[in-house]
Amino acid sequence: MAFVSGVETGIDREANETKGWRFAVGSGILGWVLDSFDFFVLVFLFDALAERFHVSKAAVVYTLTLTLAMRPLGALFFGALADRFGRRVPLIFCVLYFSLCTVMTGLAPNFAVFVVCRALYGVGMGGYWGIGASYAMESSPRRFRGVLSGLMQAGYPLGYLLASVAMQTLVPVFGWRVVFFAGAPVAVLIVALTLFAPESEAWKQHRPASLRRIFGAVAEHWGVFLYLLAMMGVMMGLTHGTQDLYPDFLKSLPGIAAKTLVGMKAPYGMAVLYTIGGIVGSLFFGQLSQKFGRRHTIMLALAIALLAIPAWAFGTSLGVLVVGSIVMQVGVQGSMGVVPAHLNELSPDTVRSLFPGFVYQFGVLLSSPATAVEFALRDRFGYRWALTMFEASAIVLTIVLLWFGTEARGRSFVREAAPVPAME
Repeated sequence: MAFVSGVETGIDREANETKGWRFAVGSGILGWVLDSFDFFVLVFLFDALAERFHVSKAAVVYTLTLTLAMRPLGALFFGALADRFGRRVPLIFCVLYFSLCTVMTGLAPNFAVFVVCRALYGVGMGGYWGIGASYAMESSPRRFRGVLSGLMQAGYPLGYLLASVAMQTLVPVFGWRVVFFAGAPVAVLIVALTLFAPESEAWKQHRPASLRRIFGAVAEHWGVFLYLLAMMGVMMGLTHGTQDLYPDFLKSLPGIAAKTLVGMKAPYGMAVLYTIGGIVGSLFFGQLSQKFGRRHTIMLALAIALLAIPAWAFGTSLGVLVVGSIVMQVGVQGSMGVVPAHLNELSPDTVRSLFPGFVYQFGVLLSSPATAVEFALRDRFGYRWALTMFEASAIVLTIVLLWFGTEARGRSFVREAAPVPAME
């Protein structure tokens, strides 16, 4: 399959700027924020949930792995629906589904029900990214694709940030269950935005005739699929490896957990600061990729993350840890900010929801043991070296994969109309 990269034309400007495209982009991005929030509230509740359900902390940590492992199933199911029947209705269905699973998690009477709810939630979480990213990238004008790619992926650290804030504001007043209910009104807002948004013009032009054609298109492009799968497997291990256990790592440091930062306990305050750094990095590098290319921009962001490791993992003061964690997330989330555009540009036209969504979520499956591996490495080498060994290896391997990879920056998703001949 040939991919064409080029400069935006006036034709592209007219073809892409359909009325209401901002509603489509807004619903795609906001849904990913909500999805992230519903996932990350758990990383702040390891101790509370272990005490509530009378299980080990490791058992609660394992539910993260289970959620991540279920995500490819959702990517297949919801991605196929979105490629066959359009972006809007499957997106609405997916948002309502994972929001209901989250509410049910908060109502779980015992640990077994809690585990089932988190597994079912993982299906919805996995289904959303492919729909939301394809809908946002197909609906946005090409000249905005880089920055909107960054904004889409910034929804992930933003959800993490909101989860951290909720732990400091809502939980002390209403208890830990409230964080599983807080996103329900946002789900209603996403549904409303999607109802006002137009259907994707790119989907209308390339709509596959059957589900068989959808899965056949994936098989036809197995080379690109394997490249992107390897890339995303390592990158998702990197991003979860720098986030999921970091608050717990900070709590383990003598004298750090007792300190305050931006009016919060240090682990939560630091999470707010480094997550803001991640959002800025995602937006900055997403836009930078519009000029310098997707691969080179990701490699630059990862190099910055690599340089941050000494301060991020071995800082002995609160100030050094703050700087290290911010720079780390600028690099990590900066690299992820390029991903929505990169994956969608390399995806076949007929499966632009299923293909990037499944690559993304199957990459998550490959990386799902990351948290458990780091936890095991901690027991043998200590937290600092466990984080360092895991993250440095992931960064170097990703850079190598990208060096030998490919891209299709600026590719058009719609068939451009031929210019009207001038009248003589």
